Amino acid sequence: QAQVQESGGGLVQAGGSLRLSCVTSGMSFDHYAMGWFRLTPGKGREGVSCINGRGTSTFYTNSVEGRFTISRDNAKNTVYLQMNSLKPEDTAMYYCASERDGTDYCSGSWADTLDAWGQGTQVTVSA
Repeated sequence: QAQVQESGGGLVQAGGSLRLSCVTSGMSFDHYAMGWFRLTPGKGREGVSCINGRGTSTFYTNSVEGRFTISRDNAKNTVYLQMNSLKPEDTAMYYCASERDGTDYCSGSWADTLDAWGQGTQVTVSA
C-alpha cells in the first residue's frame, strides 16, 4: 500500500524560504506525476505545482511562478517543493499529491486533478 510522509512546513517570515519534502513508499514512484496543492479556509483548494514522472516537465500556478520550484529524486522516491520569497498569502496546508488517474504526466487540468496522498504540512508566513 502506498504511503507518503510530508515534511518541511513551519512558520517563516515574509521573504523567507521553506523546502517541503514528500517521501513515498509502496509505489512505482517514477510512474506517477506528482505535485502539491494547498488548502486555506478562505480560498479553498489551489493546485500549486505538478511534475511529470521523469521530472522533465513542470507546471505552476501563476501565483507561485518564479518563486517556487518543484523537483523530484526518483532514486529516493521523493518530491520536493522549494518555496522562496514567501508571502503571507502562501499560508496554507500543503499536500503532496499525484494525478487522480495515476498517469506519469501532468494533465491539462492538473490543478484540479491532483489527489492528496498524505496528511499535509502546514506553512505559515508572517507579515
